[in-house]
Amino acid sequence: MAVSFPVPSYFTAIFIISRLMSIVGISEHWNSMNISSKLPPLDVAIADKLSVDPSAVESASRDYGHIAKVVPKAVLHPSSVEDIAALVKFSYDNPVPFTVAAKGHGHSVRGQAMADNGVVIDMASMKKHRNGTGIRVSSDGHYADVGGEQLWFDVLNATLKRGVAPVSWTDYLYLTVGGTLSNAGISGQSFRFGPQISNVYEMDVITGNADIVTCSPKKNSELFYAVLGGLGQFGIITRARIPLEPAPKRVKWVRMLYNDFTAFTRDQELLISINGRRDKNALDYVEGSLLMDQGSPDNWRSSFFPPKDHKRITSLISNHGIIYCLEVVKHHDDQTEDIVDKELRQVLKGLSYMPGLMFEKHVLYAEFLNRVESGEAKLRSRGLWDVPHPWLNLFVPKSQIADFNEGVFKGIVLKRNITKGPVLVYPMNRQKWDDRMSAVIPDEEVFYAVGFLHSSGFDDREAFDDQNAEILQFCDEAGIRVKQYLPHFTSKDAWINHFGSKWETFQQKKHQFDPKMLLSPGQRIFN
Repeated sequence: MAVSFPVPSYFTAIFIISRLMSIVGISEHWNSMNISSKLPPLDVAIADKLSVDPSAVESASRDYGHIAKVVPKAVLHPSSVEDIAALVKFSYDNPVPFTVAAKGHGHSVRGQAMADNGVVIDMASMKKHRNGTGIRVSSDGHYADVGGEQLWFDVLNATLKRGVAPVSWTDYLYLTVGGTLSNAGISGQSFRFGPQISNVYEMDVITGNADIVTCSPKKNSELFYAVLGGLGQFGIITRARIPLEPAPKRVKWVRMLYNDFTAFTRDQELLISINGRRDKNALDYVEGSLLMDQGSPDNWRSSFFPPKDHKRITSLISNHGIIYCLEVVKHHDDQTEDIVDKELRQVLKGLSYMPGLMFEKHVLYAEFLNRVESGEAKLRSRGLWDVPHPWLNLFVPKSQIADFNEGVFKGIVLKRNITKGPVLVYPMNRQKWDDRMSAVIPDEEVFYAVGFLHSSGFDDREAFDDQNAEILQFCDEAGIRVKQYLPHFTSKDAWINHFGSKWETFQQKKHQFDPKMLLSPGQRIFN
């Protein structure tokens, strides 16, 4: 009969260390006694949270882009911040460290949240153990403390229960707080309220040194500004304090169509020039997009238009090749619907959209913010969601957006005629960004976000990659000083060029907060 004896903690620690070292492929020739003498002990609880299950590893090897596949050695399913810190600490203290990548909702498109032969942290695991405490609204409703693993959709629902909400969003709410703050977090609200990284009071961050640090503009400010837009290079965001304001009940939502790009951009720039946070004349959202044969009217952005007008819009697209759509929103309450209509008419008076081609509706605030969800459901039902997404997102200086339209929209995109999915083009104000942050934007007071949000098949993705490459080459040769948003580069020189004057600071901060280059290897900046 087999008899079980309790295992002393000393030997348990040796076993755990051996297991992790075996998982990540470090110094397997050492015997257990040597391991215990040369390495720090790993928290016993971590062992049961490290998985080499093929399904977990496969999931961590893929992202929304379905382009890159990078296989880690293991996946950590943490139940606490301390679990993550313990993993980073173990790697940091190893003679041969392994890389670590925090994966939120996996919405990157080029493997940015992956770790080749390292360990991927499944941040969603934290939600299961927070027991509803991952989002806490302050008693006065002025801010929310939010776990880095939380989805913005859940943040919206939790704050609306208190009659408040953040002011800056992304178009898609099923992204994690830590993920968007590591990039910037932009949408049609950014012209007025700034990107999401401009709307953070403080954060808790686990650095590459395995320190758990609370940072803000006044406390550990170097880390605070480095992490915001820092592409995960300096720390893993485990909590963010997000400012809140009273939430509106409803929105007036308007779309106007243009066949003249100059009029389209002139009107957008006029509308975003009214951008005071407390200015009642300011709009709450301004975005633009392209309607083309491949992209309309049957996509998630075009479902707005009444079915009876689809034929007319399709005819306009056929005649002009591209129709430009300007989309605006103004918030209101149920009692102020008549007032908001009057205010909006005044703001939109004199705009140069095509006569008779303004479309409007009133919807709930939450319905507007979560507008992509219905489109996602439709795409999933047709098997068009889990497909390759060879996206290209750019920031284009205002002074060169007309050249971009002629050379890219008309000269490349229209001629190739392969674009599937939304193409966004809308302006933002530089003054709403903080240059101390790591995020990189053009050096002009107004610049445009341009997003080619392609969906392709698994067999024709290369055509979209070729188009993206042609767009970038055209910009380079024409001297259009674009900056990539959600950037992807394969050489250090390209990254240095991307960061420009910020490179030296970015590199110095990396050596300060992640000297062993453990974090976010999928970005391929230092690894």
